[in-house]
Amino acid sequence: MTTRFRLHLENGRLRNELFHLTHEQWTQAAARHPDLAKQIDVSVGWDGDILENALQDADAMLAGPIDRPKIIQAKKLKWLHTTGAGVDHLLPLDWLPEQITVTNSSGIHGDKTEDFISMALLMLHNKMPQILANQTNKIWDMIHEFNIRGKTATVIGFGDVGQAAGLGAKRLGMKVIAVTRSGTAQPLADETISVSQLDTVLPRTDYLIVAAPLTADTRGLITDARIALLPKGAGLINIGRSPIVDYDAVVKHLASKQLDGAILDVFDKEPLDQSSPLWTTPNLLVTPHISCDAPDYTQRVLDCWFANFAKFITTGQLDNKVNRQLGY
Repeated sequence: MTTRFRLHLENGRLRNELFHLTHEQWTQAAARHPDLAKQIDVSVGWDGDILENALQDADAMLAGPIDRPKIIQAKKLKWLHTTGAGVDHLLPLDWLPEQITVTNSSGIHGDKTEDFISMALLMLHNKMPQILANQTNKIWDMIHEFNIRGKTATVIGFGDVGQAAGLGAKRLGMKVIAVTRSGTAQPLADETISVSQLDTVLPRTDYLIVAAPLTADTRGLITDARIALLPKGAGLINIGRSPIVDYDAVVKHLASKQLDGAILDVFDKEPLDQSSPLWTTPNLLVTPHISCDAPDYTQRVLDCWFANFAKFITTGQLDNKVNRQLGY
């Protein structure tokens, strides 16, 4: 590159510090990519304190919080990279100027997601929600269960997070059914279907794992009626987005024993309100949106961005591009 590249890192102080893009975090990542970092002038902002000035000459922005009006006015900005994989907070993308390409951090969550899903499946299969409740109530009830090997996990959404979830199930010897928009065969899955065929596999699904992004098509996908199609005693895990699943229906089907257990990691409002009935629903485990995020999360984000920057300056192309029409 003959001219220096301008990057702005934007933060929100109310976000968990795990996701903060600080000068110190940048310095650590830059030390791993010295040849690339020396071509970049970087600024770091908090809650919009320098955003307007920074966007006057920024070529790219790496951000958690998004100030739409200021981005619309950023005439030089060509590249917006999000710190997460989901971009539902930006949808629909009709507000975004055409010259701006959006990329996400898909691909950085895999190993943590795989571990979490293996853990979650084993906890549900071995009745740990019931056992934890029994411990709280000082009840000695010897619950025995067969091995999980051979059970079927249906994974809704088979992008990077969904594939990692599938691997978490496969490592336990489970059969994996992948549910994708197109139904194109997935090498990691034993079977692949399109979303339109979902109802045909639910009756033979022992564990339903939701790992899809939130889009107009996935919102409200897992309804009361669809949960009722699962075999009695099935389990449900949501690591995607909460509006994909009817949580009232989850509570209802846990009470009726249609669902044997559930683990929910994502919620409409986070932190989950203390008055929410989900906290005290029997056989339901609430996890605080931790399924995909490791302690070195920000370094993973920055490594992802540096890899994309390297591709950009050599080919003019970018990986992890978000499709404006599909929303992911």
